Amino acid sequence: MTAILITGANKGLGRETARRLVAAGHTVYLGSRDAGRGRAAAAAVGATAVQLDVTDDASVAAAAKEIEAAGGLDVLVNNAGIQQEMAADGTVTGAADLTPEMMSGTFATNVFGIVRVTRAFLPLLLRSAAPVVVNVSSGLASLARMSEPGTHAYAYPGVAYPASKAAVNMLTVQYAKAFPQIRVNAVEPGYTATDLNGKHGGQSVEQGAEIIVRMAQTGPDGPTGGFFDAEGPLPW
Repeated sequence: MTAILITGANKGLGRETARRLVAAGHTVYLGSRDAGRGRAAAAAVGATAVQLDVTDDASVAAAAKEIEAAGGLDVLVNNAGIQQEMAADGTVTGAADLTPEMMSGTFATNVFGIVRVTRAFLPLLLRSAAPVVVNVSSGLASLARMSEPGTHAYAYPGVAYPASKAAVNMLTVQYAKAFPQIRVNAVEPGYTATDLNGKHGGQSVEQGAEIIVRMAQTGPDGPTGGFFDAEGPLPW
């Protein structure tokens, strides 16, 4: 039985991913910054709640100790993320109004959070016979897509969120090279209707979770150091 931790999983894509992986027979730790919401979500999907704030060293360390005591970890899904530049009505702060504070706040969760969590759980992952890391990225991280006129990505005016996800892709490549025994991949769920974007996404969480669930179950012979959506590899 595979032990899987999903960060930011009390709602949206994280919760749906947890539900699907529990249904597939895995032991799932549902990480949530808010302990109460985490417990409620875990109870609903059959997972085990773990209080985990990816921006807090003590919280992450405590979660690692808790999961180690419970038997260890095979798969880490770095799902927690924010999109500060998008307002509830769907409007997006563009380059002209970008501030250092927006960049630092976004990177604190989306990038530094992944580094903090991955660093804390690496000792457990390296003890697994088939360790996997899935970093939830975005199509907006693709420089190729963002540079192609006429695409949805090209039309997106924001900077902080795409830049943070491009950094996630670089983390993915470098972690995969540093730890060849771990399958490390970035995934693009698609523009999914969640609280992250004020429910403006064009697909359901069931559709968006598909690639996360698939890559979380990657075997030792599976890809590593790649960037994928449900249709296959994506351009960087």
